[in-house]
Amino acid sequence: MSNQSFYSLNTPLFGTDGIRGKAGDLLTAAFAVQLGFWAGQVLKSENTVPGPIIIGQDSRNSSDMLAMSIASGLTSTGIDVWYLGLCPTPCVAHITNISEAIGGIMISASHNPPEDNGIKFFNAQGIKLSTAISQKIEEGLRGELPLSISQENSWGKILHKDNLINDYYDFLKRNLHPSFNCRGMRIVLDLAWGASVNIAPDIFNQLEATVFSLNGEPKGDLINVNCGSTNLKLLQQAVKKYKADLGFAFDGDADRVMAVDNTGKIIDGDFILFLWGKYLMQKGELPKNLLVTTVMANLGFEKAWEKLGGTLIRTPVGDRHVQAKMLESGAKLGGEQSGHIICHNYGMSGDGIQTSLQICSLLQQSETSLSKLVENSFKAYPQILYNIRFKNRNSLSHWKDCTALQEGIQIAEQAMKYNGRLLVRASGTEPLLRIMIESECFDTAQYWTNYLIAIVEKHLDVI
Repeated sequence: MSNQSFYSLNTPLFGTDGIRGKAGDLLTAAFAVQLGFWAGQVLKSENTVPGPIIIGQDSRNSSDMLAMSIASGLTSTGIDVWYLGLCPTPCVAHITNISEAIGGIMISASHNPPEDNGIKFFNAQGIKLSTAISQKIEEGLRGELPLSISQENSWGKILHKDNLINDYYDFLKRNLHPSFNCRGMRIVLDLAWGASVNIAPDIFNQLEATVFSLNGEPKGDLINVNCGSTNLKLLQQAVKKYKADLGFAFDGDADRVMAVDNTGKIIDGDFILFLWGKYLMQKGELPKNLLVTTVMANLGFEKAWEKLGGTLIRTPVGDRHVQAKMLESGAKLGGEQSGHIICHNYGMSGDGIQTSLQICSLLQQSETSLSKLVENSFKAYPQILYNIRFKNRNSLSHWKDCTALQEGIQIAEQAMKYNGRLLVRASGTEPLLRIMIESECFDTAQYWTNYLIAIVEKHLDVI
């Protein structure tokens, strides 16, 4: 069961959010079968009580292939698979947590383009797998773990359990105030042709909102293409066209959401965290007035939160890091600027649909518009994000060894000093080098962004 032919031993298999890559390249049926086998072996060894593994997927054309292949690997270890079909990632996490399952798997590449796919793993509590367990699965794929196959020919079964998705509906509604409804609210939903196409419109309709849906069918060749949480132009136009109160854009697996207010302004995860955090703080439901976010969070957000008497902790990018710091610190609310929000008052997973419902609840109780709430929150520093695509991950891996780039970063940091921030990092899921610069002055941020881009393009192997 060694998998050495599938990937370079020098390249980590698990990134910031599971395994991700182009379908048919790394993510083949043969690879997924072996991954399922070793995931089954490791998860069985980590749980004293046997149980099934939950599998859900998004709408990508390759998701059926990967879901059934990894299910085959799992059943070869004697584990039953409960297959949910099309559903959001937080649905898989929730069902895993409340059932006797020993783990959960979501087949999705989140916000990535249609040709990509990914495999996300959850432990029995519905939390992303720890680095230690992920590494054990990798060791199995490399042939570094002992092989353990039952001699009893006890194979697992694949059981279709899409009825369990109803439990996720109940969970979302249970977390709202009993008297809450969206009556009178006009809401636009950009469903990104992905995993939220059924659940999100249904629950907002049940809550009596007037719903306008964009990209509302499960189309795997269109998922995230010029839409969803990474491209809000269509949503902004639709909010104005339909004179809506607000709009929400989900990514392909609906574990994150970005909002647009009634004026068409984009409301990112920083503003969502600030508004939701302030609301929980006022209710006395935010321990230590603590928020956890990442190094990408805007400096204006941080200063405004501290002015309220709150504390903000930053982690590396990735909801796995946010989740770990929340558990360590006792924080109840955390998330990322990209719209991946986790609230332990209600669940253990980042959840775009739950976040959007909570924003609507907050608006109802504050009796004002989202634009007014944002206007009275904080002023974000101008922030420029720029992605430089490399030919492959191996060429990207050399960026830290580039002397010219490291010297350029030091020069930019010294020039901005306390009036701005700079972050250069490699993407954990794509062959991209991400440059983030924020400053009180936009022109300053733009200057140093262009400065670093020029160095990267001159000295490194970019496309």
